[in-house]
Amino acid sequence: TEQGVTQADFPEGGLSRDGPLQKPKLGLLDYMLRDFDPRTQRDVVFVPVGINYDRVLEDRTLLLDVEPGSRRRRGLAAVRTTLGFVGRNFLLMARGRWHRFGYACVNFGTPVSMRAWLAERGIDLRSLERAERFARIAELADHLLTAVGRVVPALPVSLAARVLASQPERGFSELEIKAAVQQLIGRLEARGGHVYVPRRDRDYAIVVGLRMLTLRHAVREEDGLFRANPADLLLLNYYANSVAHLLDAAATGEEAGAPAAAAGVSPAGRDASSTRG
Repeated sequence: TEQGVTQADFPEGGLSRDGPLQKPKLGLLDYMLRDFDPRTQRDVVFVPVGINYDRVLEDRTLLLDVEPGSRRRRGLAAVRTTLGFVGRNFLLMARGRWHRFGYACVNFGTPVSMRAWLAERGIDLRSLERAERFARIAELADHLLTAVGRVVPALPVSLAARVLASQPERGFSELEIKAAVQQLIGRLEARGGHVYVPRRDRDYAIVVGLRMLTLRHAVREEDGLFRANPADLLLLNYYANSVAHLLDAAATGEEAGAPAAAAGVSPAGRDASSTRG
């Protein structure tokens, strides 16, 4: 940081185990900024980055950490699982039924100048005792995570999952799911949220999201109705949670992304890249 090298800082300190934004970790931020001199020529600027995925390859493995009584597969069992995954995909390709794993999307927020942030509060981190400095670092971390949460993009799978997870016992027709997702998109866009619509076709986007969930058995289709698979409800909620903080904020009028109120992040990485210059 002192030499002006661009770095990626993940405020949560790792991948979300169940989808929602996590509370920020303070150690790395404190290490980066405790000797920062706001009067020097070189500033530290954080660029909020929100990332979301239609599929996180290790999602079921991550969920083992939150599922009671679950055990990770190790050794030969892990190898068999990996080979089975590869084999199933080759089989689907051979049958002409293979589909890509959906979409990944990244979105950038307004840069946050450390010099300006400190000047607004009239503080210099170098002069503070450790306890007070950490309190200020926590304030900054919340500010950055809020900024990151605000720009997390909503993707087809997360929106379809949100609808189906909201009433897991109910069967939805495809038309009902499309109408519900359209309403969610409207709520997000009304508050400036970023919704990725592949091919600029909302109908196609919803079909893709629903297909992905059905292929992964998180959703069952019976007699023309789609409903959550009870055995994979954790997986469905994992993707629904990635946009829950945006939709909950849109419903209540609160600031999107605040970790104390967050019910959902991206199952993927959210970070605040920092640069000094």
